Amino acid sequence: MLRRIESKIKSIEEILEILDSLKGECKQKFLTDKIYQGALLHYLYLAADSSIALAEMVIKYKNLKRSNSYYESIDLLGESGIIPPNFAYEFAKIASFRNFLAHHYERVDYKEICEKTLSKLDDIGEYLGYITQAMEL
Repeated sequence: MLRRIESKIKSIEEILEILDSLKGECKQKFLTDKIYQGALLHYLYLAADSSIALAEMVIKYKNLKRSNSYYESIDLLGESGIIPPNFAYEFAKIASFRNFLAHHYERVDYKEICEKTLSKLDDIGEYLGYITQAMEL
């Protein structure tokens, strides 16, 4: 299971690199380039979904109580001390973002994505750091 967790972390790091490369052109391209828009939204979805999957893997590995929702998966990591509770409370919003991208992507506000969402990618990196430390990887 540890290898799977390490592999998931590496996958998320690769996704973050791709997203970082797309950041600079967001405002110029999001409304005019449908391929760029699709790629950006796809990688944002993958980052969110993979972050949640990582939480569920850690929960299973650490034999924590089973979560009932994506949001609760992150929350459980905070309750168990794997990530700081205050960070967990804020980071758990990634579950709502993942669901929004999965079910309401046609209502995406490019300003929200380009100005706010992309600036929060460092939170995912911080999350990975906490997981890596807790799992002693």
